[in-house]
Amino acid sequence: MQLLILILKDLDCIQTLITSLAEAGVKGGTLLEGKGMANILMKQEEVPIFGMLRHLMNDTIEEKSHVLLFVLQEEQVLATKSTIKRITGDLNKPGAGIMFSIPITSVEGLGE
Repeated sequence: MQLLILILKDLDCIQTLITSLAEAGVKGGTLLEGKGMANILMKQEEVPIFGMLRHLMNDTIEEKSHVLLFVLQEEQVLATKSTIKRITGDLNKPGAGIMFSIPITSVEGLGE
C-alpha cells in the first residue's frame, strides 16, 4: 500500500478532480485546507527580507491550497496519479502543486 499525497494550488478543479477519482475507483480520501509557508513568513515583522517582499506583493492575496491524502493499493497508484494529472495538468508548472507517495508498512481502519 501507499499513501498518495497531493498538494494542489488550483482550487477551481477540486470538484472535478474528486468526481473523476471516484469514477476511476478511488473509494475515499481526506481533503484538508492548507496555506503556503511563504504566506506566514511574509507576515513576520522580524524577518527583514520577507518584510521587503511584503511591500512588493499584495497582502490581500492569500495563497490557499488543498491537501489530499489517499491510502491506495499498489495497483491503484498509477491510475490515480494519471487521473490527477489529467485533471490538474502539469504539476511541474511553478506554483501548480506537488504530488508524491510514501510506502505504508501498516494500516488499520480500512475495513478490509
